[in-house]
Amino acid sequence: MIERRKSKASNIGGVTVGGSAPITVQSMTKTDTRNIDATVAQIRQLAEAGCEIIRCGVPDAEAAEALQSIKNQSPIPVIADIHFDYRLALTAIESGIDGLRINPGNIGDADRVKQVVLAAKERRVPIRIGVNGGSLPPEFEPTKPLHERMVNSAMSQVRLLESLDFDLIKISLKAFDVPETVAAYRMIAPLVPYPLHLGMTEAGTPRTGIIRSAVGIGTLLAEGIGDTIRVSLSAPPVGEIRAGYEILKSLDLRQKGPVLVSCPSCARTEVDIVDLAERVATALEAIDKPIKGAVMGWGVNGPGE
Repeated sequence: MIERRKSKASNIGGVTVGGSAPITVQSMTKTDTRNIDATVAQIRQLAEAGCEIIRCGVPDAEAAEALQSIKNQSPIPVIADIHFDYRLALTAIESGIDGLRINPGNIGDADRVKQVVLAAKERRVPIRIGVNGGSLPPEFEPTKPLHERMVNSAMSQVRLLESLDFDLIKISLKAFDVPETVAAYRMIAPLVPYPLHLGMTEAGTPRTGIIRSAVGIGTLLAEGIGDTIRVSLSAPPVGEIRAGYEILKSLDLRQKGPVLVSCPSCARTEVDIVDLAERVATALEAIDKPIKGAVMGWGVNGPGE
């Protein structure tokens, strides 16, 4: 039984992250946010697949203004992902967004962050301090290990938000490098009471990205660290949701849909196990209940499974 790290509960548009709430699975739209119809259609597709929170990139003012209509039509909470221009965060808040993600490496100086925090505080909009290993502020010495610099960047922003009496905070520390990412989360976990959003950034295509994410996210979850996850893949986003739930299911942290137990096949099997397992897996996709199915190749492992 995994004992989870204690964290403050945060309400994201009616979905609780942290505290004693189940670990949530989220994704990010891959449409042009300015295309409201396409973005809403993708959000609905993701929600049907089990996505519980969705994040939309906000590259410009038009995208920020589109968030109001997107939010009004979305079946799940919508988070605005902000880089570079703090004014986009202000517009997103005015649009009624459920949460913000800001990157301390490029959002601007303390005065700009303060404006965002005060606006978020007024409307009780949670903010995720989303640190990326590839875009750290220059003041954090490059001679130090990456995970230390990521934590220092996050803690600097945490102190700024706390100085403004703002505690609706979540934190993420993402990098491509699995050991550095794991080390960063381990380092910050005892330092703050806030929910931690887990993920690997730029994880890659499904062929390698799912493995990289499973190792990084799974290692932390097995240690009780993490309150919400996003599996980042260079692929249609529904695959991110499926991968996220498989990681949680493998650790008995969530139960959603079936689990397929399948023999790897060997010289003792008398049928085409690989083809049969694929056909069974496809058939099980239509089932949402947490059942277990099995495709066994011979008598030794079959009865026990």
